[in-house]
Amino acid sequence: MCRWAAYLGDEVFLEDIVTAPCHSLIAQSHHALEAKMPTNGDGFGIAWYGTRPEPGLYRDILPAWSDPNLKSLCRQIRSGLFLAHVRASTGGATSRTNCHPFVAGRWSFMHNGQIGGFEKIRRSLENLLDDTLYDHMEGTTDSELLFLLMLQEGADGDPQGALSRTAGHVIEASRRAGVEPALKLTAAFSDGERLHAVRYGSDGSAPTLYAAATLGGRCLVSEPFDREGAEWRAVPPGSFVTMTRNGIAIRPFAPQPADRRLALAG
Repeated sequence: MCRWAAYLGDEVFLEDIVTAPCHSLIAQSHHALEAKMPTNGDGFGIAWYGTRPEPGLYRDILPAWSDPNLKSLCRQIRSGLFLAHVRASTGGATSRTNCHPFVAGRWSFMHNGQIGGFEKIRRSLENLLDDTLYDHMEGTTDSELLFLLMLQEGADGDPQGALSRTAGHVIEASRRAGVEPALKLTAAFSDGERLHAVRYGSDGSAPTLYAAATLGGRCLVSEPFDREGAEWRAVPPGSFVTMTRNGIAIRPFAPQPADRRLALAG
């Protein structure tokens, strides 16, 4: 499983989370404490928001700990909203297009988890995408497809509902293919204004997610980067998180039943 961190608040240097803390995201890339695999060396990426609506994006296939460019960028870039990810592949080649975060317009998205049996349901899920979103797809991961399906389902107006409907499509596609649904979804995404996250597992177990106020803002992380400087709160499974600069809301999350389009696509 992957590790990631997201921040919203006063502008800070990216290094304050990604590289500098004792258990920073780079430290987690080679020694994660709360993942099945301690090493997350299949690439990395950062998406950050500045004065323009679209996020900047830097991704590479090197392990995060071995890329001096990442450390240099994090020392220089300040942002009040960014997403950072180190990858441990559960499917899909190690390529730049398969590294998180993924971006489309003003949206950014990163994921820790997987769609079980993805190879058996990928085609039916891809068939749900309109031509514009399908043409936007660059890589081969289940995570990028989840992101595009969420946009298709109306993330601009209803982020939680869009992701709930997307999860419903995945579960229904699995059942139609004769596969036991196995969706693990701990993800973060943003439109440049708000920061959203979800923690969900179809079996009741989901990859870890924590939240805390720190650094003049709020963080969402796979595991704490500093266990002494902030009061980290574990987000319960089956939760949807929305952060703004004024506060945080945590609501129940569950997949919504897929509509008839899946039957037509199947």
